[in-house]
Amino acid sequence: MNTDHNLYIDIETIPAQRPDVIAEIRASQEAKLTASIEALAAPGNYGAEAAAKWVAAKAEALRASFDDDVDEAYRKTGLDGAYGQVCVIGWAINGGKVKTHQNIVDEGDLLRDFHISLDASIPTSAIFNTCVIGHNVAGFDLRFLSQRSIVNGIRPHPVIARAAQAKPWESEKVFDTMVQWAGVGGRISLDKLCKALGIKTPKGDITGATVWDAIQAGRIDDVALYCAGDVDATRQVHLRMTYQADPVAQLHAA
Repeated sequence: MNTDHNLYIDIETIPAQRPDVIAEIRASQEAKLTASIEALAAPGNYGAEAAAKWVAAKAEALRASFDDDVDEAYRKTGLDGAYGQVCVIGWAINGGKVKTHQNIVDEGDLLRDFHISLDASIPTSAIFNTCVIGHNVAGFDLRFLSQRSIVNGIRPHPVIARAAQAKPWESEKVFDTMVQWAGVGGRISLDKLCKALGIKTPKGDITGATVWDAIQAGRIDDVALYCAGDVDATRQVHLRMTYQADPVAQLHAA
């Protein structure tokens, strides 16, 4: 892989923040609830009274789970570039310090700040010799960044645009540690891959599934630290996968 720069990257995302989208999700779930209740039918061997009680009990159970169903549907938008938003971007060039950008108020400013930082860190002459490296970066991070850039009317940085248009196996443009390990269409978590390679990772109470909970609790700084940890872990994985790190030394360090 002949590159001048390796750009290690990871993003954290949150569910939709637009009131109209949130209202639409709730309305859609209400429609599903109504349809589910109307479709309830007791077993054929039930008498009229027993059937009525059965239907009433099932309907009540559906209503009781409504708020949880709405919340589940809402949280899923955090993985959808059409509605979810980027809240943290972590990145590093080669062996340099991991940097983070965070913003839950103005996603456009977040993307612009990241763009400016890349401009300052990657010379124009190196744009076509920079490889973007991340875990599931081809299938998620790059696509999400591209989609949110379109939504915000911000042209992605050339390095990001080039990698987003690359095939997952074009490792000179994008090196996806998940793809390189599990193959196109395969999956492995970053945590499991680190454990397989004996790479020590920071222990904390935040995971990808709890980012939104942490954000709601006012812990954006902790989310940024979590993101930075994933960037560093991905870098260590990449160095191991490309035979640039000593596995014995890493195991002893762990």
